[in-house]
Amino acid sequence: MFFAALTALVSCSDDNQTTQLDEVKVSASYIAIPLEGGTNTITLTAANDWRVEKIVTKKDSVKWLTISAEQGTMGETQLSFTAPATLDGRTAEVLIHCGGQVQRLNILQGLPTVSNATVADVNAGVESKLYRVTGTCTAIANTQYGNWYITDKTGTLYIYGTLDAKGATKNFTSLGIEIGDEITVEGPKSVYKGTPQLVNVTVVKINKSLIKVDSLSQDTLAVEGGTTTAYLTCKGQGVSVQVPEDAKSWLSIDAINTVGNATEVIFKAAPNTGGDRNTTITFQTTDGSKPYTSQAKLTQKGSIVQASIANFLAAAVGDTQYRLSGIITKVASSPNGNFDLTDFSGKTYVYKLADFAAKGLKEGDIVTIVGKRGDYKGTPQVVNGVLETVNPVTAGTIAEVLTKPDSKTTFYKITGEITNIANETYGNMTIKDGDSEIYIYGCMPGYGATGDARKGLVAAKGLKVGDQITVVAYKDTYKNTVQLNGCSYISHVSK
Repeated sequence: MFFAALTALVSCSDDNQTTQLDEVKVSASYIAIPLEGGTNTITLTAANDWRVEKIVTKKDSVKWLTISAEQGTMGETQLSFTAPATLDGRTAEVLIHCGGQVQRLNILQGLPTVSNATVADVNAGVESKLYRVTGTCTAIANTQYGNWYITDKTGTLYIYGTLDAKGATKNFTSLGIEIGDEITVEGPKSVYKGTPQLVNVTVVKINKSLIKVDSLSQDTLAVEGGTTTAYLTCKGQGVSVQVPEDAKSWLSIDAINTVGNATEVIFKAAPNTGGDRNTTITFQTTDGSKPYTSQAKLTQKGSIVQASIANFLAAAVGDTQYRLSGIITKVASSPNGNFDLTDFSGKTYVYKLADFAAKGLKEGDIVTIVGKRGDYKGTPQVVNGVLETVNPVTAGTIAEVLTKPDSKTTFYKITGEITNIANETYGNMTIKDGDSEIYIYGCMPGYGATGDARKGLVAAKGLKVGDQITVVAYKDTYKNTVQLNGCSYISHVSK
């Protein structure tokens, strides 16, 4: 019944439309398609070659509209417009270019509607439907595209893309949205990797928060602890402060001072014996009927945790700083500082180590780095890493190493054939390269092994006489016998 009424409206309206241009004539300039999908056809009469142009806007790519022909020649053509079913109405504009003239066609599928909803309604609702939601901005993830979180009493929803006042993208900051503001938005729902979101929303209304964090005297506290002051402007009825439960063991409120609309909240942090830690503090006020909030993030530096790679891999993703030592065993991208770091306990990927190229780091070098435990698509990695120390490793033959002076700080990368295994537990063996051979006084499963972790390489790797082994070690002399010491296994090729 609605479609019939709309068709009648279109037919009546066409009498007043400019459909009879000299170069191109159309039987109707308004084309109606029902919500459940379908096709509508008009007659196009052209005095010259013609082409179709869809008007694409920031909000709509018009991919939903199919036109039977995109261009044609002079004469009469039956031009069809087809659209699939839609949950909400939509419109489009199509231009027919012919002989320097332009005929405008208006496509209507139902009537555009938007559903007022809570966050819970959107999360449970169907995709592609238009929703209008009102809630508080609780976090901003991207200030260019406008990716942020809106929260009401029923839950939290991710906003992926926000249009500015003119309907343009990548201009979020022009809206002046801040954490704590009450925002009304509308846009279509989509689901990304199982997470509901509204996409490229239009901001309908911004109700500025009655409370705002103007600044912190310091947003990063020292490992020794100390105090920081949050400076607030509050136009509501009083200020309440919420410190998250998991931060109450180290962060407390020392004092709250209010003069007019200005409030100072002083926080005290205890000394930190662990890794870096942070928390988000929420400040709240009310106008007597509804709450308003603002937030501030506070970080405290922590001690650097000395860890094996195995312990690092077992740690949770977070801001804790880890000190790792090992050998660079594979370089994925030298300019970017992407490589594998290996010690006796395992291997981890290092993503973008600072100064990797500037320091001339290479495969085989022994390095100590400090970084955070990150993750990429389920794979652990070191992120925000910085180089602390490097012991360059020189590749050399056994003959070359035999001529070098003894030094416990000069390491060589050496490959040779195993000719004898004197002690399987500790990995004492002799290797040969050409006419030169050298004794290895204990080969560890990897760099940094101590105690029992030094044992068992031969059995673990299945080493045997005749295998080619590559190690990193320094040259030493014991009772007039030249040997390799401080030796770490790198790889081997079985006979």
